[in-house]
Amino acid sequence: MSSRSISMPVGVVVRKTPGVTKWAKWNWQAIAVLPGAAQADWLEMRREGDAVEYHAGTRTLELYRTDTDAYLSGLSCEVPMIYVVMRNAGTNDELGDVDLLLVTVSPYEAQDYMDSGEEVVEPIPMPAAMIAWVAEFIEKHHEEEVFIKRKRDKKRTDLVEDGIGDHRIKQTTDVYRAPTRKTGGYVQ
Repeated sequence: MSSRSISMPVGVVVRKTPGVTKWAKWNWQAIAVLPGAAQADWLEMRREGDAVEYHAGTRTLELYRTDTDAYLSGLSCEVPMIYVVMRNAGTNDELGDVDLLLVTVSPYEAQDYMDSGEEVVEPIPMPAAMIAWVAEFIEKHHEEEVFIKRKRDKKRTDLVEDGIGDHRIKQTTDVYRAPTRKTGGYVQ
């Protein structure tokens, strides 16, 4: 674990249930992850009536040493989450109406995808083995950033009105008026 990043294949389990409105024929929801899973393409795992669970696909979860702050924030939650980012494929097929984009353990990255409104982000409780894997990476690479308070200078800024109006106008009455031109230069 001396490299700058590490990765793990993570399978995503998606449940398909009948939609509750006439506009959505199916409801797709990521319900679980499979750490270290092999590649799969919508492999049916279980069926209960109209509800079907698929191993929809396997994506690579990558951890970078520069993002340990985000991973630490995610692990400090009451229930650490892994986030599955999906996009509606728009095919309205019986199988695979969603595209799996990525899996991440960074709540900051997940929030960025939620803000766009284009993707669906499903939080899933992180398995214990994955929590240990992420925690080990954080322990190895996390460097606490030291807070340095900014010090103000002792200069009094209320004595001179720098930057108000045109510097070529010396009078104190209307500092915002435009300078006038006389022959030979500006009026002082």
